[in-house]
Amino acid sequence: MRAWLSCTGFELLARDPADIVGRLAAAQQAHGYPGSPDQDFAWRGQVAALRQAVAEADGAAWTLALEYDLLRLEKRVDAVLLTDRAILALEFKTAAATPAALAEAEDYALDLRDFHAGSRRHPILPVLVAGEGGFRPPPQPPLFWDGVLQPLACGAAGLGDLLAWVQSTAPLGGALDGAAWLAAPYRPVPTIVEAATLLYARNGVAEIASARADAANLTRTAAAISRAVALARQEKAKTVVFVTGIPGAGKTLCGLNAIFGAAKQDGAAFLTGNAPLIAVLRAALVRDAVLRGECGRAEAERRVKAALQNVHRFLEDNAGAAAAPPERMIVFDEAQRAWDAAKARLGTRNRPSRLSLSEPGHTLDIMGRHEGWAVVVALIGQGQEINTGEAGLAEWGRVIESDSRWRAVAAPRGQQGLDVPGAGWLALDSALDLVTPIRSIRETAGAAWVDAVLRGAVAEARALAAGCTLPFLVTRDLAAMRAALRGLARGQRRAGLLASAGAKRLRAEGLGVQLEDVADWFLRRWPDVRGSDALETIATEYDCQGLELDVAGLAWGGDFIRRGGAWQARSFVGAAWQRAGKDATFIRNTYRVLLTRARYETVIWVPRGSPRADPFHDPTRDAAEMDAVAEFLLLCGARTLEVSTPPRQDTAPALLL
Repeated sequence: MRAWLSCTGFELLARDPADIVGRLAAAQQAHGYPGSPDQDFAWRGQVAALRQAVAEADGAAWTLALEYDLLRLEKRVDAVLLTDRAILALEFKTAAATPAALAEAEDYALDLRDFHAGSRRHPILPVLVAGEGGFRPPPQPPLFWDGVLQPLACGAAGLGDLLAWVQSTAPLGGALDGAAWLAAPYRPVPTIVEAATLLYARNGVAEIASARADAANLTRTAAAISRAVALARQEKAKTVVFVTGIPGAGKTLCGLNAIFGAAKQDGAAFLTGNAPLIAVLRAALVRDAVLRGECGRAEAERRVKAALQNVHRFLEDNAGAAAAPPERMIVFDEAQRAWDAAKARLGTRNRPSRLSLSEPGHTLDIMGRHEGWAVVVALIGQGQEINTGEAGLAEWGRVIESDSRWRAVAAPRGQQGLDVPGAGWLALDSALDLVTPIRSIRETAGAAWVDAVLRGAVAEARALAAGCTLPFLVTRDLAAMRAALRGLARGQRRAGLLASAGAKRLRAEGLGVQLEDVADWFLRRWPDVRGSDALETIATEYDCQGLELDVAGLAWGGDFIRRGGAWQARSFVGAAWQRAGKDATFIRNTYRVLLTRARYETVIWVPRGSPRADPFHDPTRDAAEMDAVAEFLLLCGARTLEVSTPPRQDTAPALLL
């Protein structure tokens, strides 16, 4: 049971308050948290306020859950109160109400709605109980008691009045069974940053799964990886485990679970060429380790750098050595983007390469030096190649075919990409294919809709849109997009602006400043202007691949337009656009990456561009081209922003007496 203590309203009133506080203190110790006089004092105040309020509102038949764990947030709701009309998520503060505290209470309610199976069909009211004042009802009661309502604030003395207002205002809905609610599953889908910190602190992936029954393959895939590692260890074999999946299906999460799991004791590392992903995850894990008191900052940085490494540096550091690396298992992130031999020899502008083989070739050569077992978990994304010089899955098959030390296991879809039908070194396990998107919290059709749109399959896209509330909204106004993002990012949800690195002419539309520090952008929060939700700077596909936002604003650029009834990819060279040749697929995949970054809504801003009748017409921002993009997105089923998102109600704490 996730609640540290649960009871009916009758039991709350019948029990000695000291007994309730004692039970909470015992649960605190059982969970490994140290007790404190301040916490006991806070509980005494909360229990007193709840007893008085429940008695005043005649709530003996209600259900109360105290200190309800929310895994995704690594926090607990102070109290969840189930009346016969609504679920109240109660956050208690001794100080006066603040917007930040209201957002915290709202975030708890949103988390229950999205991830607690027993909460989805009932209205949820976030309540901040702050200070000792009373309660003033809002001037306009909610017209519809549905989903998560706007948060309310009251003082401890006004909680009873607030409950009476709820009971007199909210309609009677579906029956709220307290015992069933307490037993209902809570399965959160954290962001990749939240998942990394949870797994680093050793919470299993079984806890980190979608509340939807159709996303169970996340745990099946994690189990399949564990089986392959165990078999390699048992048989002293060298194995490549290919994990395929659509965007947002949980590949990175499975990889992190593998390196922070049992294999950690033998040496394990997560390798990626995605420098922004490394920077953000390292910063988050160091911050978390220090906050938990696990170690000092210097030691935390050392440990995190060993666990999360740049794949190019790993290969170069080990390519010239004769000894095996300390890691017996590695996870190769976005393995389809591993460099081919030509790109590997070329290196980067800032760092000449010492490599002579393709990156798959060097990877298996380095890990093959181990005596006994070794495992490479290769995470394969679908349609996310965004650069030249990326070898693809077939190169991995070619290298394994030529090296008798190695064998592999993959799902049938991975076998097709390896291009080695019937190879004796390859075993098949369908559980290694992640086909259900879990990044999108409310709708599973988002990734499929994006794929249909980018293929130009209008009828398919429209059919997908007709079967759900599509989380893609289109606007032609930049200010409207910013306003919508702020309204949609309720509670402590994170919003941010995205754009293609090739969308060079967005700067003429008033948007074009790229973020300076990716870790600051993804981890800091407003009013820190470096954070993404300041909505001042953009992240490109290189900044955000592998990461995510709760709500995304995508600025559509002139590098991907509709012309002649088809998509046309372009590059901006000098002062004009040129049709892209070999890079066309990468530009298309750029928009696939950008369109699949949001966990909730994506607001697509298509600039109005420059009308041809304008005497100062700018042909690099042609209005007709932008009109064609917007019309096509709407034709595919995207919704118009202006009629889809009513302005957010004020959540300022003006309700305290």
